Amino acid sequence: MGAFARFRAAQSGSSELSKVLVIGAGGVGSVAVHKMAMNSDIFTDITLASRRVAKCDAIAESVKERTGVTIKTAQVDADDVEATAALIAQVQPKLVVNLALPYQDLSIMDACLKTGVHYMDTANYEPRDDAHFEYSWQWAYQERFKEAGLMALLGSGFDPGVTSVFATYLKKHYFERIDTLDILDCNGGDHGQHFATNFNPEINIREVTAPARHYENNEIVTTPPLSTKQSFDFEGVGPKNMYLMYHEELESLNKHLPEIKRIRFWMTFGDAYLKHLEVLQNVGMTRIDPVIYNGVEIIPLQFLKAVLPEPASLGATTKGKTNIGDIATGIAQDGSAKTFYIYNICDHEDAYAETGNQAVSYTTGVPAMIGAAMVLTGAWAGEGVFNMEQMDPDPFMDMLNKHGLPWQVKELDGPLDF
Repeated sequence: MGAFARFRAAQSGSSELSKVLVIGAGGVGSVAVHKMAMNSDIFTDITLASRRVAKCDAIAESVKERTGVTIKTAQVDADDVEATAALIAQVQPKLVVNLALPYQDLSIMDACLKTGVHYMDTANYEPRDDAHFEYSWQWAYQERFKEAGLMALLGSGFDPGVTSVFATYLKKHYFERIDTLDILDCNGGDHGQHFATNFNPEINIREVTAPARHYENNEIVTTPPLSTKQSFDFEGVGPKNMYLMYHEELESLNKHLPEIKRIRFWMTFGDAYLKHLEVLQNVGMTRIDPVIYNGVEIIPLQFLKAVLPEPASLGATTKGKTNIGDIATGIAQDGSAKTFYIYNICDHEDAYAETGNQAVSYTTGVPAMIGAAMVLTGAWAGEGVFNMEQMDPDPFMDMLNKHGLPWQVKELDGPLDF
């Protein structure tokens, strides 16, 4: 009997259904395993794997110091399906939580299918050589996961993730019909650096410099990057300029909640960040096509990532708050036209004190833990590929309140005037 066959046989008779394998040892992976260790009644056995096992070991040491829980570590190249499948067979988890690079989503999904294990991630797949963000590649796995009797849960971060659950929570408890949805992502934190990104610089800059897209009447409207700006007064942060961007949850929300006539995503950026980004673009440092330097092929954006501060290193110096939420307008359950604002405020210093990471990692790592808990406990179950807005929002929302990301709902006087 081969290793994978032995694993499937062991699974069928195993009572250890709370084993989890987490792939990715960045800030989000760090927060996720810290929070999993704090919920050892659900996560009875945790393995953290990455290409660089030393990063996993450092996180494991922090988890042990902060929670008293011992987690296992392993090395894996998540681009290699066979190596990833072999690690899964060795660990024998019920669920693989993919917190690695989005380029690796499909190879990890393939490894899960090969070994018969559920899958979850926080960001949709994108090709390395094309800053193109869409769910089509992962949605194409629907029948394969369904036939295997497995669940693949996509996008269990904050945005995407919580923002979609916010929308379905409002639809379930406040609205008969949602007409417009605006997702507002504000990071009011100051890390004290001239230029840095609060998550993977390569992914961050690809996302920010991509054309903006939003949905109007189920059609995509495209505008130049960072060309549409509005000011909004965020509770806990203050007035901030925010810019229309594309984010992957717009596509899935448009598919699963087609009643919404307009869906937009806004993100705040400071003037200094935008000026630095403009200079870097102008000198070609944000390019993702290869160039030859001293006879060696390099990707300028990957080189830039290497010289910028590691996002996980920013936790100790970052102060301020994040405020992320949804503003929805439509016909309320009492039949009147109403606007509701649902949001979370997270403090960078509080997040660092609890997990050793700043709030941008925290607001993604906590929902990753909660999404994993939904799958492991069976609160969310299904066969096939699922986005967050397809699931019952209530148990997820309850865990947000209990595990560090409390939310609130306010009725606004009227819809946004832009």
